[in-house]
Order: sequence, then C-alpha cells, then structure tokens
Amino acid sequence: MKLHLIATAFSVLAASGSVGAAQDSQPLWAQAPTTISPDWSAFFAEKGKNRDQTVPAPDDVDGWTTVRTAAGAQNAAAAEVLAAGLGITFRDTEIGGVPVVEIIPADPVGDDRIGVYTHGGAYVLGVAKTPQAVLFAAATGLKVISIEYTLAPHAQWDQATGEVVSVFAALAEAGVGGRDIVLAGDSAGGGLAAGSVLRMRDEGLEMPAALVLWSPWADVTETGDTYRTLRDAEANYTYRAVLGPSAIAYADEADQRNPYVSPVYGDFAAGFPPTLIQGGGTRELFVSDFIRLYQALDQSGRTVKLDLYEGMPHVFIAQRPASPEAKAAFAKTGAWVDQHLLRK
Repeated sequence: MKLHLIATAFSVLAASGSVGAAQDSQPLWAQAPTTISPDWSAFFAEKGKNRDQTVPAPDDVDGWTTVRTAAGAQNAAAAEVLAAGLGITFRDTEIGGVPVVEIIPADPVGDDRIGVYTHGGAYVLGVAKTPQAVLFAAATGLKVISIEYTLAPHAQWDQATGEVVSVFAALAEAGVGGRDIVLAGDSAGGGLAAGSVLRMRDEGLEMPAALVLWSPWADVTETGDTYRTLRDAEANYTYRAVLGPSAIAYADEADQRNPYVSPVYGDFAAGFPPTLIQGGGTRELFVSDFIRLYQALDQSGRTVKLDLYEGMPHVFIAQRPASPEAKAAFAKTGAWVDQHLLRK
C-alpha cells in the first residue's frame, strides 16, 4: 500500500491550519471541534458557505447537465493531480456496455483481484475519475474499475443499479468472479453499491467478496434521528436545498424505500458480503443511515464493522486525506480488503 504517499500527493490540493476555540457567534456548522487534528481548522467554515446552495428542480435535465459538467471537470482535474503524485494512471474503457475508468496503481497487487468503485454526488453529480476512487486504489493497491453510471434525472435508480450489475456480469464472463472483487463507494455511491449488491444477489449473480462504504447515503427518505439532531452541524449540505431534490430526481417517492434505492430496508438474512462502513460520525447528517445499516446487517448475522470518527464531516477520508483521522481510516480500509479478499 502507498498510504505514505497520499499526504505528499494531496498537499498540492489542500492546505492545513490550526484548530482554534469555537466562537459562540458562529453557526454550529462553522465551528471546528477542538478534539480533532489541526488539519481541519478552516474546513468547516469554508465548506459551510455553500451548504444552502440551490440546485435545479428534479426534472430539470438541462439544468443538471450544466451543473454536473462544471463540477465533473473540477473533480476529474483533482483526481489527475492526485494520481500523478501517487504514480497512478487512468484508462477509459467499457465493460458490459457501461463506460468505466480503470485506475491503475504503479504496482497493483494482481490482475486477478480488483476493486470496483461507484462514485458519490447525490446521484445527480460526480464522475468516475474521482479523487475518492484514486484514494481507494492507493489504500488497497488494487486496480480499480470506477463506473460511469448514468446520473439522474437522465436515468433513475433502476438503470443505475442495472449498470453496476451489468459490469459485474461482464467481469464474471471474463473470468473475474465476485470472490475476486471488493466493491466500494462513497456517499450516494455507497448507497448505490449496497443497493446493487442486493439486486445482484436477488438476480442470482455472485456477490463481491466484501464492501467498503465511505459515508453511504443508505436511506434517501430523510428518515433517521441525525437528519434532525445534526442538521445544523453538517457543513456540506442541507436536505431541503440539495438532498431532497436529488433524491426525487433519482427515485420517485413511491420507490424511495425500495432496498435497491435505500438499502437500510433490505433483507440481509438472505445473504450479504462482509461490509465496512466508515463515516465522519459526530458532524455528519447521515450518521443514522450508518447506524441503521450496521444494525440491519449485524442483526441478520452478517459480518459488518462500523468505523466512526470524532468531529469528522461527510466523506472526511477524501477531504483531508493527509490528516491523522483519514490515515487511520485508510489503514482500516486496507486491512479490511486484506482480510476479506487478498488472503483468500
């Protein structure tokens, strides 16, 4: 693994500071906890400036296209800078008729064992060439296939999960079965990963050897205690302004409790891979999603680990990857892959 290179590579993308005492006059989302590492000092106030940004209406295809084009270009550029520092290269291709980006470490652990990645972006934004997928490749040493699934509102959940299943089916035909694959995703991509595994299980496909979910949006219905209790602490977004319209674009309200959309409602007793859920914990709107998904898996007798961190925000592992908190999480990601994939 190349975790020691992540800090060097990422230093060109983000700067560090020092944590100061929270000011009572600041909104909660702007206050940096004093219990976390100095790397995060300026993050909350800066990030929170856009938490109430407006987004297009759920059915505004042209509006979403404009927003995602600009955001996707920025995301891809950041991924390229990060990859260059890590000696990682990209290759655009198709698998099962679905566009993907292969993310290839300089010394991958082997072609017979791979990672598959589903990116975040509330199902309406994001691209396959994303820093999160690059970091997953660096943390595990795996060649990673990042899926360019069709975003809402151009397509909804049935097509997106179908594209993930198609990639797995094509890999199986090529001799790379689920036992040789770790599936990972962040935010909406984490929800998509878990929902797609439920679908491939139900359709009789071999499931991946393990899952790694970074801050998974596992219930799009705004159900769960922390959607209220941490509403004012979340620096990244609000449900009203960003998540709600995105959820409707991805799934009609009648479909939003379908387990393929919101996997917390799944029947895990029928089988599910070992799953690592990593999240920010005390500053993240989705904590209830993590806990509910963990309990659903654990109470069904599945192998699952819930790994939360003091004072960390949404997908913290990629927002300050040089921080001590992110380094600890990367090490646990690598260990999970070693345990459930590489040593088989």
